Amino acid sequence: MAREPKSRERRLGRRKRIRRSLVGTTERPRLSVFRSIKHIYAQIIDDADGHTLASASSLDVTGNKQKPKDKKIQVSEKVGSEVATRAQQQGIKKVVFDRGGYKYHGRVKVLANAARKGGLEF
Repeated sequence: MAREPKSRERRLGRRKRIRRSLVGTTERPRLSVFRSIKHIYAQIIDDADGHTLASASSLDVTGNKQKPKDKKIQVSEKVGSEVATRAQQQGIKKVVFDRGGYKYHGRVKVLANAARKGGLEF
């Protein structure tokens, strides 16, 4: 009997399909997003060299303890603006957005919009 794929396996399959066409170059690196239950992480990656150029996470923005009043959407917005400022310091203006298999919705969308407001072009 074939078993039905779990949600994580389905997301990883979507991620593979997306990554076939997305490549971060030196001129236009990849902004990768990872979302967990509690936190959200963003990295700007140069796939040609295999280096992370800039990164930000909810752990950086809120410290190790997240206050109960901080909503995940608000924290995602802070992470998006923080990764944009760190990218600007590195001289990065244009990126390719990699949503990591997640829907472009909710925290992922808020992070992307905050990164755009921070000066990154997708």
